[in-house]
Amino acid sequence: MTRLGRIRTEAVAAGRSFLRRRTAVFFTFFFPVILVVIFGALVRTQPTGGGLFAEPAGYYIPGYLAVVVLFTPLSRVGSEIARHRDGGRFEKLATTPLSRAEWLLAHTLVNVGIIGAASLLILGLVLAVTDATLIVSPALAALPVFVAVAVALFCGLGAVLGALADSQDGVIAASNTVALPLLFLSETFVTPSLLPEWFLPAVAASPLTYFARGTRAITFEGGAWAGDLLVLTALAAGFLAVGAYAVPRTE
Repeated sequence: MTRLGRIRTEAVAAGRSFLRRRTAVFFTFFFPVILVVIFGALVRTQPTGGGLFAEPAGYYIPGYLAVVVLFTPLSRVGSEIARHRDGGRFEKLATTPLSRAEWLLAHTLVNVGIIGAASLLILGLVLAVTDATLIVSPALAALPVFVAVAVALFCGLGAVLGALADSQDGVIAASNTVALPLLFLSETFVTPSLLPEWFLPAVAASPLTYFARGTRAITFEGGAWAGDLLVLTALAAGFLAVGAYAVPRTE
């Protein structure tokens, strides 16, 4: 079997496995929807009120997208590694031509498809239930690219967490520990002006910051986004390489 065939076979199996787990489907598609309804439709933004949600609704589009782009690949890939390890599947995979990089690439492609669909749902819902407006321009074509690259990045990080954690529960705990600070401290829901100046270098070090900046430039500000995409792509390549190395071959 060719490399492409091996990746396609593993991706099809991973996709079917995801669809069989109803809890995973629910949290991937409906948990972000709940957040949009609570914060976007009920709490709403108050542009003149100061504090959290003091920016126009369109400012927070990257934050809503970041929920699924960040949490889902971290937990899904990490949990998949833990599940494979607990079931002895990596020992079986070691007897096949499928490499660690091919395994991670197949699962990354599945996540890109799933999260791409979820992101489209979230974007449509944000526009429907909030006052957010979308800048319609040719730059919108780059929005799916940002989503795909960010998903690949966090799939790589999820693989590292899955390799380091000793159980599926450990993966969930580790992914939440990583994801929650990133979500709120990466120019998504909390603006840099609300943070102390000494903490801003940490914000710049977050990979999610470049996703937020780039998608906000496309959807809300109409500014430059290519530099953010370049940084995000370089980080994604690095995290995927480390993640592929971290994928276990045997117990």
